[in-house]
Amino acid sequence: MRWWEQQVGGATRGRIIALIRRGMSTIEELAAELGVTDNAVRAQIQTLEDADLVASVGTRQGAGAGKPATLYQITQTGEAMLSAAYAPVLTSLLESLADRLAPADIAEILRETGRRLVPADSIATGSMESRVRTAAAVLIALGAEIDVEKINGGFRLRGYACPLSAAVRAEPGACQVVEELVASLVGSPVRECCDRTHGARCRFEILSKVGVRN
Repeated sequence: MRWWEQQVGGATRGRIIALIRRGMSTIEELAAELGVTDNAVRAQIQTLEDADLVASVGTRQGAGAGKPATLYQITQTGEAMLSAAYAPVLTSLLESLADRLAPADIAEILRETGRRLVPADSIATGSMESRVRTAAAVLIALGAEIDVEKINGGFRLRGYACPLSAAVRAEPGACQVVEELVASLVGSPVRECCDRTHGARCRFEILSKVGVRN
């Protein structure tokens, strides 16, 4: 059984996801396949919709003259959450780049990747603190666990996890992706000082005064 079939809320919910991934399905079709009531499936579907794992995408007319039944499919967010391929693929890609390219070329690719990650609606304005907190929110949405700390001359983003931990273990330079992402969001130079003593923990300093350190 795949990890998400056990951890998305139980075996029944996991089987519902597996069936919908094979093709758009109605509540009635899912209930018949699982051997449970429509209401039992409806409750599970509601929970999955609330989590943005599935969404309604239209209707299917039955053989009789009854009311058309709503069809459900996995969302793009759901497919990303259910895949276990992203980390190993990224790690292998970084290792391949390291085998083929000079360090400076790899660094530029990673920084360009960071700039491309900036959400179109997340360019912060206002005070430095406001921009830093926007950057922290973006990192949290990507899977980090971040606190914003005030330091002498600026701010520190202190992480307790890393959204790229698997890749960072293989290629520490992967932190440049996040460093450039943060710099683009705050509109100010950022210094990466990640803690790699116990796995990978994000640390980024954003200084409003050049040359100042905590």
